[in-house]
Amino acid sequence: MKEKLIPFAWAKNIYDIDVDFYHSLNIKTLIIDLDNTLDSYKTKVPSDRAIRLISKMKNSGLKPVIVSNNRGKRVKEYAEALGIECIHSAMKPFPCKINRFIKDNHLNKDEIILIGDQLITDVKAAKNVGIKSILLEKLVKEDQFTTHFNRIFDKMIRKRLKNKNLLKEWRELYGQSKKSS
Repeated sequence: MKEKLIPFAWAKNIYDIDVDFYHSLNIKTLIIDLDNTLDSYKTKVPSDRAIRLISKMKNSGLKPVIVSNNRGKRVKEYAEALGIECIHSAMKPFPCKINRFIKDNHLNKDEIILIGDQLITDVKAAKNVGIKSILLEKLVKEDQFTTHFNRIFDKMIRKRLKNKNLLKEWRELYGQSKKSS
């Protein structure tokens, strides 16, 4: 199994993850995919649950940042509505734009985690940058046309990861990190 496609953790969705989990890992910055992670690709403005989640993250001292391969306008407007920064046209899995953001903001890679719903873009981008990742299931059924091709490979790879017990659920890791604290 390609190491670049094994996430640090797995979760059903971002809304299931307790914000204390990030603190237990000494994470300070959350780089969060937009489409099928926070909301549907059809959503122009943040849903109420996305607003509540980002607010909870910010109130707990975390810095959430949107990352998306989509072009600027929608991504910027979505992030602005949440009062957070974004990295648009990110070209994931390539690390250039994410690395530039990290460098420009003087962030420590050990304190960053990337959260997204795709192995080939999100998990591989995190590995290419040298940060942890959390792989999620699709939030909604529909996908952008450009994503369908990736999903074919994603489905096969996920199956192999599950069969080899390489998808570690966040709750399992949270229990381990709480014990070692």
